[in-house]
Amino acid sequence: MYQSNIIKYQMLLKSKTILKVSFIALIMAFLSSHKEKTKIEVENLLCEYLEAPIGIDSEAPRFRWNMKTDWKESKQKAYYLFVGTDSVAVSKGNGDMWQVDGKKSSKSLVVYNGKQLEPFTKYYWGVQVVDNKNRRSHLALSSFETGMMHQKNWKGFWISDHHDISVKPAPYFRKTYPIKKPIKKAVAYITAAGLYELYVNGQRIGDHRLDPMYTKFDKRNLYVTYDITKVFKQGLVTLGVILGNGWYNHQSTAVWDFDKAAWRNRPRFLLNVRITYADGTTTVLHTDESWKTSLSPIVFNSIYTAEHYNAGKEQLGWDTPEFNDSHWSHSLVVKSPSNNIVAQALKPIKNVEEIKPVSIRKISDSKYIFDLGRNISGVTQLSVKGNKGTTLRLTHSEQLSDSGEIDLSNIDVHYRPKDDLDPFQTDIYTLKGEGLETFMPKFNYKGFQYVELVSNEPIELTKESLTGYFMHSDVDPVGKIESSSDLINKIWAATNASYLSNLFGYPTDCPQREKNGWTGDAHIAIETGLYNYDGITIYEKWLADHRDEQKENGILPSIIPTWGWGYDWGNGPDWTSTIAIIPWQIYQFYGDTRALEINYPNIKKYVDHITSISPKGITDWGLGDWVPVKDKTPKELTSSIYYFVDATILAKTAKLLNKEDDYYTYTQLADKIKRAINDKYLNKETAIYGSGFQTELSAPLYWGVVPEEFKAKVAANLAKKVIKDGKHLNVGLLGTKSILNALSENGYEQLAYEVASQDTFPSWGWWIKNGATTLYENWSIDAKSDISRNHIMFGEIGAWLFKGIGGIFPDTNNPGFKNVILKPHFVNGLEYFNASHHGPYGKIESNWKKTNDKNVDYYVNIPPNSTASVYLKAKEVKLKGKKVKKTKEGDYLVNLTSGKHYFNITL
Repeated sequence: MYQSNIIKYQMLLKSKTILKVSFIALIMAFLSSHKEKTKIEVENLLCEYLEAPIGIDSEAPRFRWNMKTDWKESKQKAYYLFVGTDSVAVSKGNGDMWQVDGKKSSKSLVVYNGKQLEPFTKYYWGVQVVDNKNRRSHLALSSFETGMMHQKNWKGFWISDHHDISVKPAPYFRKTYPIKKPIKKAVAYITAAGLYELYVNGQRIGDHRLDPMYTKFDKRNLYVTYDITKVFKQGLVTLGVILGNGWYNHQSTAVWDFDKAAWRNRPRFLLNVRITYADGTTTVLHTDESWKTSLSPIVFNSIYTAEHYNAGKEQLGWDTPEFNDSHWSHSLVVKSPSNNIVAQALKPIKNVEEIKPVSIRKISDSKYIFDLGRNISGVTQLSVKGNKGTTLRLTHSEQLSDSGEIDLSNIDVHYRPKDDLDPFQTDIYTLKGEGLETFMPKFNYKGFQYVELVSNEPIELTKESLTGYFMHSDVDPVGKIESSSDLINKIWAATNASYLSNLFGYPTDCPQREKNGWTGDAHIAIETGLYNYDGITIYEKWLADHRDEQKENGILPSIIPTWGWGYDWGNGPDWTSTIAIIPWQIYQFYGDTRALEINYPNIKKYVDHITSISPKGITDWGLGDWVPVKDKTPKELTSSIYYFVDATILAKTAKLLNKEDDYYTYTQLADKIKRAINDKYLNKETAIYGSGFQTELSAPLYWGVVPEEFKAKVAANLAKKVIKDGKHLNVGLLGTKSILNALSENGYEQLAYEVASQDTFPSWGWWIKNGATTLYENWSIDAKSDISRNHIMFGEIGAWLFKGIGGIFPDTNNPGFKNVILKPHFVNGLEYFNASHHGPYGKIESNWKKTNDKNVDYYVNIPPNSTASVYLKAKEVKLKGKKVKKTKEGDYLVNLTSGKHYFNITL
């Protein structure tokens, strides 16, 4: 095309229809157009993995970006980075805080290393890259704004309305300020023990739900920052706050005894509003005893059970300047829950998706049952008309009884109510009788599919009267699976639904019965989470919770956060290995060492504690292969394997962080544990561990415990056992992590797929076949216990689809998908399979489609500034029509640069 256009221009010149000057102009225009189509761009600028965040406390924030271009084989050769307080200067390549001029590096993750950052300051940053052909991108701009940064910068006092923890209604707070000068900027900083909603002149600020996130309140409190300039004007300004109990004042009673927490108290908060006037002066408005308070129409709220609201007690305009608060009381100055208030720098919880009921069933004039058609975490919003004083009870459940009634029996088993005033998962709304009324809980969420509404008076409802909202941490999706199997697609979707249903600023086990941060569930599902969602900010916060909870001797509780429950039951290396596995997986997926650096002392302390109680390298401390189908693997084997995993991660991290003495010490320890496990459990004559159960064989294989010379035999024995079990699962929680991976990574990918795609008991497909839209807690849908219908603990299959079929792996030697490992498996039973993951460098695609029984078309996309190593088992491989040579081992290894690549494969 380029050559043909040049010829046309030359012909025009020869015919004297244009002047020479015009010819040159046309040539320049064409070249400019050609250049425009193939330009290099910088996109997805993130600071602390957030887009243009405000209110961050990090003294050394991380910057990340993507390079975008249509040029093939593109790599970043160098980058320019500028940080400053003047946006115009930064846009011109001048940073008064920090400047990196043409550093030769392919890194797109850089840690700030400039002048000391000041609090309450907006900084601009820009980045420009140069590629391997010396092509330069434009300068892309973004910003970040610091928050308090230090405890000493807070002004004012924590306030509450009562000292009595038994007071049920949620409190209102308000204060009106005269603003006498034009405003340039107003920023609110608010922290609370409990939950809050913030209002300015009658307008709710932000769209977050359940802020601030749950922490160990007597160790660490989070604050949230809002730019409220648009609603903060000269004149009278009223600030209003509603407080909810959250986990701080747990008034519901259950087996975990959160009502007995040492931190428990009446909810409280601290608010600073920093105003910058047009004349350059500043002032800080803050909470103190002059704030007024009154009880709200939220007459009861529990994060665990539900919320009760009496609309007849509303005080209209309570958060506006015109409201008369003379009958309100003055607030109480109260003690700070902790001396550590830090920024909440993570993706917020939101009402992410609106869901309309698929049906409504009228039982009587005062009883209706709604069906959302799918299981979710979240709340419902009711729109209704009725007489004043009419009381509505909305009970949320995951299942119906055989007679079609609401059934809570699978999720209320750990609830221990002292009376009937706090029914489980039941919102209670009392009408004020003034036309259409709308109610949605502010300080609670539930796990449910069905909603029963019971009224004490006849009431008319339609399907449109109720709306469901799927609530969870609003993490961006980064992975996608699409295949020719409807069952596989539904399993992937159900896994993601359970993952999101259990992400509320920390990973939980279930959104109804417990809402606890069970550690074992979370480390099993970590890869499922990171393949599918950009969850780093949630996990980094949760690791800080780990550090808060760890005892001096290294012990961690089984649920995190906790008031104290879980230090004596359910913990141990098979569960609380989160302290090592989570940072390691963050490093694998993001190429970021910070989580390992910060948590290194905690990992070390934890491993050292296990060593102190396990002198022979074997430990039975743990919970074991929880909820197995039938075969029960010895707890000592699985706990010892996770002890080995922790020691191995610690040794690798020590090497990474240049701690050579520790690297030697913990490498030796890992070897000792491995030998001890094999000496006790591996029968070297038969190559069988223990009794030869699926978990007993797959866990040592997957986690690298099996000696090299026994791997093939152990894998063969595992395959035989799986076939003996009818190609069905016969594992518990820990076994689901290893079973599919151990098979597919050791030559039995077809068998792994056949297990994964079963639709008879026991299997993931069995749940789907029986109507599941989320993953269950028990393989048996008729089990008498452990029968939550929205559990993530068996969720490893969501990651395995990316690995075992799509073949996408991070490269430990080049983490963060700097180099992508691709090992696709073209299994029988699928006609096509598409897997994509948007990693730190961009979108990775591994898509294959069978053209007949012997041939496969395989498409790969590798993002700019990264590479790939493709491993293929086939008779013949062609790349873009050209034959590829086999390796010495008889398989194919193809190294790829960035761009789109097309393979034709003969099986």
